[in-house]
Formats: sequence, structure tokens, C-alpha cells
Amino acid sequence: MDLETNQRCVYVCQHSSCLRQGSAIILQEFKKADLPNNTTILPCECQGQCSSSPTVIVTPDTTWYYRVTPEDVTKIVEQHLKEGKPVKEKLHPRFHPRV
Repeated sequence: MDLETNQRCVYVCQHSSCLRQGSAIILQEFKKADLPNNTTILPCECQGQCSSSPTVIVTPDTTWYYRVTPEDVTKIVEQHLKEGKPVKEKLHPRFHPRV
């Protein structure tokens, strides 16, 4: 898929550990959400963060979310994808250390 520069992708891990923690539901929640036009939702393979699954990555800003629940999807869509403000309490601490 060839993406435009202003295109945003949301990758939802669909590997075994994330699937056991409900990532298939997370993927479906993103797909049925009211998304901005420049947003694509894609399943992805293991991202190596099994202990903090389900994992969601938003690009091009490379924002990592961890332990995402179906309830978190609305907040990520509204706050991050629409307003451009990452959801701080769901940021993966390995990639986004709290200062």
C-alpha cells in the first residue's frame, strides 16, 4: 500500500499473545470507529511486546500504545487521531518514558 505523507496508519498486532488478550476485538473496534479520512487501520504481526499486549502502533509519529482495551479505542481515535494528542496513560513506557 502506497501511503501519502499525511496518511496515518494504525497497526494492531494480531499475533498469538495479543490475540489471547483480545486484539481481534481491538482491530474490529478501530475498523468500525469514526476515523479521520487520512487514517488506515491494518493488522500486523508480532511487534515483540508480548508482555504488554495488545499492542497498537500509530504512524508516522511512531506512537506505541500498550495493554489496549476496546474502551481505549474511542479515546485513541478522538484524542490522538482527531486532535493530535497521544493518550498519555496508554503510552508504552518502553518507547515513551514518563519524565
